[in-house]
Amino acid sequence: MSEQGILKKEMLLGGRPLIMETGRVAKQAGGAVWVRYGDTVVLVTATMSNKPRDIDFFPLTVDYEERHYAVGKIPGGFIKREGRPSEKATLSARLIDRPIRPLFNKKLRNEVQVIATVLSVDQDHAPEIVAMIGASAALHISNIPFQGPIGGAIVGRVDDQFIVNPNIEQHEMSNMHLVVAGTKDAVMMVEAGADEVPEDVMLDAIMSGHEAAQQIVQFIEDFREEALAMGLAKEKYEFEEQEIDADLENNVTKLADERYVSAIRKCADEKMSKKAREAFMDEVTDGLIEELTEGYDEDELAEKLPKIKELIQAQEKKVMRRMITEEGVRIDGRVINEVRPITVETNILPRAHGTGLFTRGQTQIMSVATLGRMSEEQILDGLEAEGKKRYMHHYNFPPYSTGETKFMRSPGRREIGHGALAERALAPVLPSEKEFPYAIRVVSEALESNGSTSMGSVCGSTLALMDAGVRIKAPVSGVAMGLIKEEDSFTVLTDIQGYEDALGDMDFKVAGTKKGVTALQMDIKIAGISKEVFEKALAQANEGRMHILGKMLEVISEPNEEISVHAPAIISLQIDPEKIRDIIGPGGKIIKRIVEETGADMDIEDDGQVYISAVNRDSGKKALEYVERLTKDVEAGEIITGKVVKVTDFGAFVEVVPGIMGMPGKEGLVHISQLEYNRVEKVEDVLKEGDSVVVKVLGYDDMGRLKLSRKAAMEPPEGYVEEKQKPRSNNQRNPRFKGRKS
Repeated sequence: MSEQGILKKEMLLGGRPLIMETGRVAKQAGGAVWVRYGDTVVLVTATMSNKPRDIDFFPLTVDYEERHYAVGKIPGGFIKREGRPSEKATLSARLIDRPIRPLFNKKLRNEVQVIATVLSVDQDHAPEIVAMIGASAALHISNIPFQGPIGGAIVGRVDDQFIVNPNIEQHEMSNMHLVVAGTKDAVMMVEAGADEVPEDVMLDAIMSGHEAAQQIVQFIEDFREEALAMGLAKEKYEFEEQEIDADLENNVTKLADERYVSAIRKCADEKMSKKAREAFMDEVTDGLIEELTEGYDEDELAEKLPKIKELIQAQEKKVMRRMITEEGVRIDGRVINEVRPITVETNILPRAHGTGLFTRGQTQIMSVATLGRMSEEQILDGLEAEGKKRYMHHYNFPPYSTGETKFMRSPGRREIGHGALAERALAPVLPSEKEFPYAIRVVSEALESNGSTSMGSVCGSTLALMDAGVRIKAPVSGVAMGLIKEEDSFTVLTDIQGYEDALGDMDFKVAGTKKGVTALQMDIKIAGISKEVFEKALAQANEGRMHILGKMLEVISEPNEEISVHAPAIISLQIDPEKIRDIIGPGGKIIKRIVEETGADMDIEDDGQVYISAVNRDSGKKALEYVERLTKDVEAGEIITGKVVKVTDFGAFVEVVPGIMGMPGKEGLVHISQLEYNRVEKVEDVLKEGDSVVVKVLGYDDMGRLKLSRKAAMEPPEGYVEEKQKPRSNNQRNPRFKGRKS
């Protein structure tokens, strides 16, 4: 369907209409699409600068802009406008960037910017997927040289059935959350969190997601064709690569090939450390440059040097890849499926609640677990459904971890992304809130980096949680897989280091337990990978994970029985929500006094769940005692020692639950007939105010008043026979009221 100068097109995705249009808004952008899925609406633009920059990398920027009006909110805080991107926005921007980046020519130097602005959000239709599809379409109808389009979808699994783009209800029942992006021919990106899902099931889910992506790709291609016919799409910018002198290329290639073959073999044979290898390889590269530029004057050097460096770098990459695929030689001397040496330590910080130091080769992670009150959960304040996050994982990557000096800045996209990946990996194995009523924060510090600090953080986090006494369901380990693909042949590498990540084709991170996968993340630098590669990578990753897990379990095989003495002792109990007011008291007076007198902190949920936390366990028990007394229900049949608080002609009122904190206790009536087995003429003959008395709870009358019996709590006298009550006639009077008119 289209209006004058506007193209609108629709497809079914996951059984629901996805509507895309162009030509209505943002017409000065290189490409702009308005995408609606359910009530989720995202405007995505793609624009390229007119001139290239004088830099040595492709300048692509992807921004994901959240607007609080999309969910009918006004931003919190003093300044009532959107500020820095939320964590969800940062992760969504990465989700879009990762599958599109490999589909640009790496030699393009014009700035390309993709901006996804979230305008309306319906929680059943994920805005990040709508933004990814919109980004692909905006790039495809623009003049930007993009080798797409791509499609993307979320795959869930409910009752062993895969569901494309599950709604909120289905998502809550699903045992996986898998995001797949791909071109018509291959998968470009995978990201998943799962509840210990077997590898073969995960592979089928990836292929199911790719089928949905292929349908989206066809839809976007058709959309561009119609947009071109209407003059709403642009012809592609013809990017011309600079020609390289053939003689120079041959000269550089021959000399560099010989030097790098020899250099890589030397590094492998001597098993050089990262720093030693980098210094040695820099020396080889500098020698090549010096030899190849000998005899050039200043002008020639300025012209030729960038081309020579580019050719040298390309040849180093070719040599490294060839030696792996043809000879099985890795630069650190390992075989293809070998994991680097591993050392594991726990309990290394005396005041922390739990610590793990995980070292794999020259990648070293220290993870530290902190246990806190439930009120210390993270409040989610973005465009997602309102809620809280009990488990938080944060990742830090200081410059000294790679032996560099840089400005220390707030966490960037990489740090946030790695933290989120490790968080997803551990979340499925955490005990429930009722089993373990703590907010949990783990911080992973990258102390050394030579590849896959994110998977090192998964392993370190498992160690820290077990050391902290968190009763996780199963330990989790992780490993990063690499790929060298040359035409139809490929080699999968286990536990890649930085050099192989930089010059290889894939970074495929897999985390999980012995039972199955809990998290996946795949990024590639080529135009997609096939099912065969996935199958091989998942199987090889399983072997690597089990090896790493074995090393971890040699040091700590199960969570510590006791939590750290430095962690708060948390007691949880469930009360009737109607009794919350009894704990809080008027104006919060009661709960404030409990906190002041005991030194314990208290959190009360709306459903009646009460959490008492205290560093001193005795103060926690004292606070618990107060709560139990304030909320205690007296049940029929209970035998209780109470105190007589009032005596009347017809019985005695007995306090069975003492009042505290200025709040009245619970009292009931012992009727005169329930004082003793023998007849009692005057209550004062048996009980007086202030007496301690043992009573049995008979129940409650029709008005909710407590009925008690002293007689029922006593042994009957020897020979006592219960008198049978005679039926009364209508005019029969109660003998106790003899002489009174009825």
